[in-house]
Amino acid sequence: MHAVSGSCHCGNIRLDLQLTRAPADYQPRTCDCDFCRLHGASYVSDAAGTLQLRIRDPEATGRYRQGSGRAELLLCRTCGVLIGAVCAIEEQLYGTVNARVLDAHAQFGAAQTVSPRTLNESDKVRRWQQLWFPNVSIRS
Repeated sequence: MHAVSGSCHCGNIRLDLQLTRAPADYQPRTCDCDFCRLHGASYVSDAAGTLQLRIRDPEATGRYRQGSGRAELLLCRTCGVLIGAVCAIEEQLYGTVNARVLDAHAQFGAAQTVSPRTLNESDKVRRWQQLWFPNVSIRS
């Protein structure tokens, strides 16, 4: 396993990942929706890895839904950084991380553009279950 960590700019939201491969073996997914494009986000996840989020001040954590409204984008209200997204599916929390918030962001492979808005909701959920971190832990 490969340990990777990161945080928003002010440190309110910190994250720890366990990846099954070296960062260079992952190609972050650059979502082409307007919201993610404006934030410059490219996402990394590992369906066999782990993701733990630690939030110092929950009141300073923003949650935003768009598109189908199924997933929640997590942002720091203090510094404005987009951390990633989570989605509850069948009582399990799945998540993906904006690679740009990771300390090792430069070690990841070249980003690839994806277009989830072309998928219907059930196809999105199935894709998230296949790609995103399962059993995400969020602690305050």
